[in-house]
Amino acid sequence: MGAPMADETFADYLSRRRAASDAFVTGDVAPLHAVSATSDPATIFGPPGTVVQGADAVNTVNAGGAARFTGAERNDLETLHSGEDGDLAWWVGVQRSVVSMDDGGEPVPMDLRVTELYRREGGRWALFHRHADPLHEG
Repeated sequence: MGAPMADETFADYLSRRRAASDAFVTGDVAPLHAVSATSDPATIFGPPGTVVQGADAVNTVNAGGAARFTGAERNDLETLHSGEDGDLAWWVGVQRSVVSMDDGGEPVPMDLRVTELYRREGGRWALFHRHADPLHEG
């Protein structure tokens, strides 16, 4: 995956972000921490309806979330739109996954609507807000 370079392009960052998503659903949070904000403000609105504030708290919650996953048959990120303007950027899409959880059960689908916001921190892009909730198609 590699470390971020100073003045990283948003396209390069999104490649690292996708790889971090793939690692997360296998139980590895380290790549997500590498692409996430380390300073406040930072927030996550999680799939169960939770609201977490503060970079340290978000990173702690993400570590706990990754620990629940034991693998993924699939983890696709479908981009609806994304862009950047100065030191802010966004990605909006659908995450379609089939994941195995630490309960030892059969793999289950996990389809989420996702909005993510990013900002520059010291010449690199960093995820500072994620809103993900269950996708209801129909």
